[in-house]
Amino acid sequence: MNIERLKELAGVNEFKGYTEYTLENMSKTANELKKKEKENNIKPGDKEWFELWFSKPYMTGATFRGRK
Repeated sequence: MNIERLKELAGVNEFKGYTEYTLENMSKTANELKKKEKENNIKPGDKEWFELWFSKPYMTGATFRGRK
């Protein structure tokens, strides 16, 4: 494996521009997540709870889809 391939895998090989900074009201976001938690009967510590609270929609686009 060469250095160029390592850079590509690490995502540091090219500059793709700046991403827009978004402000977020943490209280509003937490209330919305808690509401989803109650609607879906999700308990803290469940797999779905971690997916709900620790998804990174602004980074990866991944969001909570609900229980299966």
